[in-house]
Amino acid sequence: MKINRVTNVEGLFQVVEECKGEVELITGEGDRLNLKSKLCQIISLSSIFPMMSEIPNLEIVAHEPEDMEKIASFLFQ
Repeated sequence: MKINRVTNVEGLFQVVEECKGEVELITGEGDRLNLKSKLCQIISLSSIFPMMSEIPNLEIVAHEPEDMEKIASFLFQ
């Protein structure tokens, strides 16, 4: 799922923690960050999410369909 802007990053991380499978943030360059990893969450908070208006083509991928539904419900509420 492509994302443009995340206004509630902490809430997103809470939803990610509830997911059963892997959840990855994929950058436009193809880098994959495991959003269930605390280190990757810190990297995301400090460098990626604040600049989302400047970084196009970010994508969140959940490996379990029900996890993707949880994330989509949160992001598009």
